[in-house]
Amino acid sequence: MAEIEVRSLGGDDYSVIITEAASSSTHQVTATAAEVERLGGGVPAEELISASFRFLLDREPKESILPRFELGVIQRYFPEYPSRIGDYL
Repeated sequence: MAEIEVRSLGGDDYSVIITEAASSSTHQVTATAAEVERLGGGVPAEELISASFRFLLDREPKESILPRFELGVIQRYFPEYPSRIGDYL
């Protein structure tokens, strides 16, 4: 199972490091307070982002995840994201 580390970079920006087996990948995610509230219903941004990466990893390898993106873009690729993210929280 992958280890997901989320760190705030200040403001709405977060760094995410995914470590799996002997390799890792780094991603930068922007998550506005409005997105965090809409998708996470009050959970901390770091928790929502970690859950979002677990959601993504269930659907694609870490190497396929965009290196930089806004959290809301996930739903463009996976329309079920808003309705399923609660399963990961």
